[in-house]
Parts: sequence; C-alpha cells; structure tokens
Amino acid sequence: MIEMPDELPARHFPGTLPIFPLLGVLLLPRGRLPLHIFEPRYVAMVEDCLVGDRMIGMVQPINPDTPVVYTTGCAGRITAFRDLEDGRYLVTLTGVSRFHIHEELDSHHGYRRVIPAWEPFVGDLQDESAGGFDRARLLGALPCYLKMNDIAANWETIEAAPDERLVTSLAMICPFHANEKQALLEAPTLAARARLLTSLIEMALVECHDGDRRACH
Repeated sequence: MIEMPDELPARHFPGTLPIFPLLGVLLLPRGRLPLHIFEPRYVAMVEDCLVGDRMIGMVQPINPDTPVVYTTGCAGRITAFRDLEDGRYLVTLTGVSRFHIHEELDSHHGYRRVIPAWEPFVGDLQDESAGGFDRARLLGALPCYLKMNDIAANWETIEAAPDERLVTSLAMICPFHANEKQALLEAPTLAARARLLTSLIEMALVECHDGDRRACH
C-alpha cells in the first residue's frame, strides 16, 4: 500500500468532482474508508484522480434500482492505494468535507461527475467538539449493540478515543440503514451526530428480542 500526503491546500477545492455511489456506505470528515475498486469505470476514476487532486465524492443512491442519489455527500482524498496485478485497486479515502451537488455533468470515462457546492460545510475542515452529548450513555449501549451485530472491538481503544474519532468511526462502521447513514452525514454538528448515533443504537436494541438483549450482557 502506497501512503500519500493527506493535506489539502487551504481553500483549494475542485470545481468538479467524480462521485462514487455506494448504498449504505458512509464517509465523514477525517474518517478513513477502505475501498476495493474493480469495476472498469471506477478503476478509470481512480487512475484519473491519482494524476489529479485525488478527490472522490462518496454519495448514496436514494434507491438501488435508480441512478438518483442523495444531494449531500462527502469528499475524500486518496491517502493510500495499492494497484493489484489484475488491474484492481485497494484505496483508502480520508474524509475532507461534505458537499451539496449543485449540478451533475456528463460522465467521463464512464463515471459520474458533479459540480459541488462546498460553502455550506466550511466548518468540516476543523476538528469539532462533541460537547452536548452524553458519552456515558452511548458507551453504555454500545457493548450490547456490537455483540448483537457481531462487531469485534477493542474496548480500551473505544474508551480512549476522542469524541470526534469515536462518533465518526461508529457512524461509519455500524450497519445502519441507508437513510439512517444519510441522516448521520447531514447532521449539522458533531454533537447532533453523536446524539443521533446514540438514538439509533438504542432503537436497534429496543427492536431486538428480549432474549437477545439478555444475551448481550
């Protein structure tokens, strides 16, 4: 895996952005998303990005049966990649900023491109405090939720994680529905995202059978 600098020059955002629609996949600012790229149009997209600004916009389809996507996504910068002998790529995207889709352009080499609107999310470049959410409440519900979903986790690492890293990592890895992932993406602040994350985890536990809940403890 080739590591690449992940800094983004101040105020330097591309005027056009390739998008990668993936249902149920969430990228957030400063989160790290591994991707396995094998479809020819997305291989072309990665190769074009590697000789350009290395930015890819992750978006979700509204419905897997149509090409329509949500109008808010998150752009990530390729910070590591490995090209495999059969033409596939293993890529790591590091989240930079959310964006609104202002306009969709004609496709290029088979992949979709948009004109992004960055201005609503200028705050995404700064680390954010999650003050105003109940961390103890989130951590209290988390062990049962992780066990219920067969998600292995290092509890010492979880407890030591700063608020933003904790909330971002959990929002990205937890198997929420696509509309729930989108709601997490569109949360206006980290504190709001943390509260929504806690509610989603607690609702999932409520929906679990009582016998399964007892087995988590």
